[in-house]
Amino acid sequence: MSLLKMLESRRNMTDDGIGSVIQPDNTDRYEELKTTIHRLLIAKLEQEAKISALNGSELEKEIRDFAMDYINANSPHIPQPDRNIIIGYLLDEICGYGPITEFLKQTDIEEIMVNGPYQIYIEKKGKGHILTGKKFRDKEHVMHVIEKIISPLGKRVDETKPYTNARLPDGSRVHVIAPPVAPKGPYISIRKFETDPFTINDLISFNTLTPEMARFLEACVKARINIMVSGGTSSGKTTVLNCLTSFINDDERILVIEDSMELQPRGNHVLRLEARDANIEGKGEFTIRQAVIEALRMNPTRLIIGEIRGAECFDFLRASNTGHRGSISTAHANSPRDLLHALETMTMMSNIDIPLIAIRRYIASTLEVIVQQQHMEDNTRKTVSITEVCGMEGNVIQLQELFRYEQEGVERSGRVRGRFVCTGVRPSFMNKIRAAGIAIPDSIFEA
Repeated sequence: MSLLKMLESRRNMTDDGIGSVIQPDNTDRYEELKTTIHRLLIAKLEQEAKISALNGSELEKEIRDFAMDYINANSPHIPQPDRNIIIGYLLDEICGYGPITEFLKQTDIEEIMVNGPYQIYIEKKGKGHILTGKKFRDKEHVMHVIEKIISPLGKRVDETKPYTNARLPDGSRVHVIAPPVAPKGPYISIRKFETDPFTINDLISFNTLTPEMARFLEACVKARINIMVSGGTSSGKTTVLNCLTSFINDDERILVIEDSMELQPRGNHVLRLEARDANIEGKGEFTIRQAVIEALRMNPTRLIIGEIRGAECFDFLRASNTGHRGSISTAHANSPRDLLHALETMTMMSNIDIPLIAIRRYIASTLEVIVQQQHMEDNTRKTVSITEVCGMEGNVIQLQELFRYEQEGVERSGRVRGRFVCTGVRPSFMNKIRAAGIAIPDSIFEA
């Protein structure tokens, strides 16, 4: 049996412990022509050093002209609509990111999920996951697109480090995981970035929270109350954090720390630090914790950390408690109480030699407000709780809820039915808000 037939035979088999290999739908009659033109065009552009030298419109014209000349010379029978499809494919491959390029351009798509070469899902606003008809040629094609995304950022994916986080030029968040840890991969997950970021008024119009809740959070930010935004995956944590940063005064020196740049703080005096993986020699790593430590030497007014995941938690709490009040961050947790447990665990990851009760007291004396986000069944996002941290009672951190969302059911259409409720409790730090010269009526706390 020839090597080619052996490979085809193995490809049609079931992978033990993995499941059936999904086969590509090879119905594209121009596949060979596309591949040939693509290969010749890349060789020509590289030989003439034009890929990096030409701007977008010039490169697009070069691609169109070359493709039309080749088709006219070798396949003149191809009708114009099919020629446009072939040229569109070449533009996506060379100027974009292959078959996912068109999804990146569509504003109503929130997430793109590549499940190996032959499955591409999208998630649209207010809808679930939708399987598209788009496919990559093979695993090497997916890896080529991954390399195109991560190489400008100085990142890599290989057998020694088969995963990474990155971002696209527009700021969209990218996560990549490749073989061998993803046997049927490579997998790509892209969370689309809003080119026009949401404001707090947008969140009110989306019924994410009420005007009273928004006014209270604005007062907290301006009075330099320490805030954590908590929630599960895709619950709107980053969106809320972005809106909170818009309340910071323009004259404050803000230092933003992220894994991949997503936030768009609206200040005039903003500095940004971005984490970085080690290079292939194992050097050059710059962690979130290192970024926090370096940031404290840069005299920021307050710190904004995109997300706390580990040992940097202790450094963030220490900064928030010693001269950088009003700092804000996010963390993964399903409730305010779960967030406190997560903060305890992440603080202990910093290898500090202090007992758990001391860590709890430190958290209780530093964190003041928890904003809890939730991704609802109808794909909307809600601020389901705004909770005050009220210090310690015995060995337990005390919480009191100020606002909450009470879900009452789900309509036949699938829409979640519920209402926002004010508990009637006034926060104990109202004196700080008034001392900052911020007028906030007591009526917003009326049950």
